[in-house]
Amino acid sequence: MKNHYYKVFAILLLISQSALSQQLPIDFSYSSHNFNVWGGSTFAIIPSPTDSNNQVGQFFRSNSSTEQGHYIDLNQAIDLDVEDEITLQFYAFDPNSHTIVVKLENGTNPNIEVGVSTSSQNNWTELTFDFSTVSGSGQYSRLTVRIDDGSTVPGTFLIDDINDGSIPVDPNVLDVIYTDLVWSDDFNESGPINSAKWYHQTQLPTGGNGSWFNGEQQHYTNRIENSFVGNGFLNIVAIKEAFTDQGETKQYTSARLNSKFAFMYGRVDVRAKLPSGDGTWPAIWTLGKNINEDGAYWDNEGFGTATWPACGEIDIMEHGLGAVNHTSSAIHTPSSFGNTVNVASQLISDVANDFHVYSVNWSPNQITFLVDEVAFYTYNPAVKNASTWPFDLEQYLILNIAMGGIAGSIDSNFTQSSMVIDYVRVYQNVLSTDEFDKNSFRIYPNPASDSVFIDSKITIDTVEVYNTIGQLVLSTENIKNTIDVSSLNAGLYVLKVYSGEKSVVKKLVVK
Repeated sequence: MKNHYYKVFAILLLISQSALSQQLPIDFSYSSHNFNVWGGSTFAIIPSPTDSNNQVGQFFRSNSSTEQGHYIDLNQAIDLDVEDEITLQFYAFDPNSHTIVVKLENGTNPNIEVGVSTSSQNNWTELTFDFSTVSGSGQYSRLTVRIDDGSTVPGTFLIDDINDGSIPVDPNVLDVIYTDLVWSDDFNESGPINSAKWYHQTQLPTGGNGSWFNGEQQHYTNRIENSFVGNGFLNIVAIKEAFTDQGETKQYTSARLNSKFAFMYGRVDVRAKLPSGDGTWPAIWTLGKNINEDGAYWDNEGFGTATWPACGEIDIMEHGLGAVNHTSSAIHTPSSFGNTVNVASQLISDVANDFHVYSVNWSPNQITFLVDEVAFYTYNPAVKNASTWPFDLEQYLILNIAMGGIAGSIDSNFTQSSMVIDYVRVYQNVLSTDEFDKNSFRIYPNPASDSVFIDSKITIDTVEVYNTIGQLVLSTENIKNTIDVSSLNAGLYVLKVYSGEKSVVKKLVVK
C-alpha cells in the first residue's frame, strides 16, 4: 500500500479478541460486534437493563425521516441455502409498535430484506425473520438493521443474540496448506543483493509530483548503503541524508526491492526485524504483476496492463501506521481502497529487536495473514469478481522502508535504521516429476467424462487425482483398470500413479 497516493489509512482494527467474534451468532460480547451507522443513527454496546452481566447492542434512531440504520460486515457469511431464518431479541422502552427490518447485502444474489412488527415495552421479545418468504438464496456477508423506516420519532432500542442457526467456525483456518518451496532467498552471500532475484525500484512515479505517494519523504536508491547482504541477513537501511536524484533533493534515502519472481496462489514467509523510530514505515507486500507503474520491474518487462488498485494489492506486513509494535495486514481492490476497509492489526513483541515471521496464505478462495504461524485475519468476500477479487493473476513481492507521510512525523533524532530480513520463502503445491517411464501405462479416454481406463504394464498400487492448486480430490487403491471421475467438475486435473515407491504424473481433462 506504500506507493499509492489514493491511500489514507483508517484506524487500524486491533484484533485482540477471538477470531470467532465477527460472525453470527452476535451477542455483543466482543468489541468487533459494533455496528456501523448511517443517516443519524448511533450505536453502543451497553449492559442489559435486565442483566447487568450481559452486554447488548443499543440502537438509536434520530428524528430524521431519511433512511437510517445500522450494519455489520461478517467474516463468516450467512448462508440461506443452509438456514433461511434469522432470530434476534428485541427490547423497547416505550409501548408503541415498532417495525424492525433485517436486510442481507453483499451476497451472491441481490439484496433481500424481511420486516417484523412488535410491541415490547421493557421486555425482551424474540423475533423471527423468515427469508424463505422472499425470493433469495445464497450467501451474504453484510447484515443491516433498520427500525421504524420513515418515522420522525426518535427512539432507543436494544437488540441481542442475533442468530442464523450456524455453528461458529474459525474464519482463519487455512483452506489450502502449501508445502513445496518454489522460490526463496536465504541471503547467504554477503555483498550486494542477488540481482537474479531482486530489482531496485528507484524511479519516482508518474503523477507523484516529484515524490512517492502518501507524502513519503525518501528517495529509493540502488546504493549498497541502502540495501546489502551481510552475515546471512538482508539489510534495507533508511538513512537521514540529503540526496539528489531525478532532479529532486530529499532528506532521506532507503531501498525498495521488487522480486523477479511472480506467482499465483501459495504461501509467503518472511522472517524479519523492523526498523525503529517514529516515521519509519517498513512493508512486506505484493502487487499484481500486471500493474502499469513506470519503473517497476514487471512493467519494464512489458506486463503492465492494469492500474492500481485493479491489479490487486496484498499487504503482508506494515508497521508505523499505528502504535509501536502493532503490525497490520490489509487488502486493496477496486471495491476497497482509499480509507482502508479490509485491514487488521495486532500487538506483537518488540518488532525492532525480535525476529518475527510475517506470512500470507493465498488460495483461490481466501487470503489469510499470519504472524509467527498464528493466523489472525482472513479476506474472503462472498462475491468474488474483478472488483472484490483481482487475485486470480500473478503477484510479485516488494520489500521497502518508506519515511514519513501518512506514517507520521519523523523523529528529529533519527539518523538511520534497518529492516533486517533472515529469509524470504514462497511455497506452493507442486506435484513430483516422473519417477518411472510414462510409457509403462496409458490412460484413456482423455478428455474423460465418467470413467478413465488405465492400460498398464506394471502393477498399480494407488491413483490420486489433484486439482490445479494441488488439492487431493480423489484417491483410489487396489484398482483394476478403471477410475470413476463422474463426481469431478469439468476442468484440468493431475493424475498421479504410484507403483511401489515410484510414481508418475499425467494430465487429465474432465469434460
